[in-house]
Amino acid sequence: MDGESFDKLLDLVRPYITKENTVMRSAISPFERLSITLRFLATGNTFEDLKFLSAISPQAIGGIVIDTCNAINTCLQSYIKMPQTAEEWKELSNDFNKH
Repeated sequence: MDGESFDKLLDLVRPYITKENTVMRSAISPFERLSITLRFLATGNTFEDLKFLSAISPQAIGGIVIDTCNAINTCLQSYIKMPQTAEEWKELSNDFNKH
């Protein structure tokens, strides 16, 4: 993903993934949240592997990935076509397995 596309996506999801700082710790930034999620989706690395790249615990990464994927889905749902029937899911699965 190029920088311009990343920035556009970040602008869309920022309101959904921004967290407040607390007395105990600073919140993980929306930039970091989106970056770690996209790296997970692109590479398939485990949360354990990603902790070394981000200095974020695997447990936190799990929550970040879920929250950020939900935000991306919310923001881009008009662009994403999901299969509606079992037959469409099977066709998608077959196409995926071919590649």
